[in-house]
Amino acid sequence: MFRTLSFALVLLAGCAQLPVEDVPSGPPVPPPEQDTCGAGPYAYLVGQDVTALERVLIMRQVRIIRPGQPVTMDYRSERINFQIGPQETITAITCG
Repeated sequence: MFRTLSFALVLLAGCAQLPVEDVPSGPPVPPPEQDTCGAGPYAYLVGQDVTALERVLIMRQVRIIRPGQPVTMDYRSERINFQIGPQETITAITCG
């Protein structure tokens, strides 16, 4: 029991909660020289409802981040992050 609890606490320690105001307010997709995850072709999804992702085949690591959702702080340059706003629309796409 104690081991399970300790393990759960270790896992939670790797997470952080992003406040709504921490959603990127810069460009909706990374500039070409910083696009390590190949986000550029998906720029058309910014502004669309999150359900638009169900109709797109993305053959790489993807993470969907909603306001206030805890996320791990590990950086993976090849991972595409879809930032979702309070209205359930895609507000930005980042790498990491």
